[in-house]
Amino acid sequence: MVVRLTPRAAQDRIDGWGVDEQGREFLKVRVRAAPIEGQANAALIVFLSKVLNLPRSRFNLVAGDVSRLKQIDIEGLEATALKGVIEKAR
Repeated sequence: MVVRLTPRAAQDRIDGWGVDEQGREFLKVRVRAAPIEGQANAALIVFLSKVLNLPRSRFNLVAGDVSRLKQIDIEGLEATALKGVIEKAR
């Protein structure tokens, strides 16, 4: 799953889906944490684990550690199932 992360938001929330210049779909997520020493990335994993009701151990930040676009693998969750769960959570 590709996530576009916006740190220092007023609240943790999911803003829906978007498409980048290459036509790649991404999930827009905002977190309150600052992008300092991985705090925003950690907050993203915690927030997604709560929304998806999955343990944090199933999430792996594969790429985008210092980028706004993050590639996150979620063990045991298919992309189609993910979309359904995200839409219910919004």
